Amino acid sequence: MTLQLGDVAPDFEADTTEGRIRFHEWLGDSWCVLFSHPKDFTPVCTTELGYMARIKPDFDRRGVKIIGLSADPVDRHGQWAQDIAETQGYAPNYPLIGDSDLAVSKAYGMLPASAPNSSEGRTPADNQTVRNVFVIGPDKKLKLILVYPMTTGRNFDEVLRVIDSLQLTAKHRVATPVNWKQGDEVIIAGSVSDDEAKRIYPDGWKSPKPYIRIVPQPSAK
Repeated sequence: MTLQLGDVAPDFEADTTEGRIRFHEWLGDSWCVLFSHPKDFTPVCTTELGYMARIKPDFDRRGVKIIGLSADPVDRHGQWAQDIAETQGYAPNYPLIGDSDLAVSKAYGMLPASAPNSSEGRTPADNQTVRNVFVIGPDKKLKLILVYPMTTGRNFDEVLRVIDSLQLTAKHRVATPVNWKQGDEVIIAGSVSDDEAKRIYPDGWKSPKPYIRIVPQPSAK
């Protein structure tokens, strides 16, 4: 199964470190980041889980829920959390899905359907494709998919930047240019005609080319 942007994120039931959930029900009308790990007690993932715990307030302020996944049972997650706290200074403060039957990894296209139905005996290399970040909107649709290799730690500051762009562009008919961050100028979306843009932006815009219409960032609210 290959998921694409705009697809509905697959629903599932699973045990987590904070109890059993049905994903769509748990998600409610919030934004969400689901990030996955190939195995417990892996070094790069240990650093990622600790960092996400440290910056969770930044996601909270944006109305974004965090949930992790690792292709191991939940009881091992609890043991791993102790190592994460000891080495990173922060233990996971968000649920971590136990995907011991690999059902969620398969549903999200991170492992082939032909993979075994158990994580038992599998190594991190066997599950190396379970290194994804999914940003899911309140409409339950996929807004961002990132896939990382085993040897490269994820940049969650970039995920926050993308969420800022996604939330802004969901409310306003604009696009964000290269390296955009909060407060920078934005581009009027191509779907907005010049006549309509004049009503929305009566002060006009900068236009180095007719198809590039630059305006100050509108309020995200």
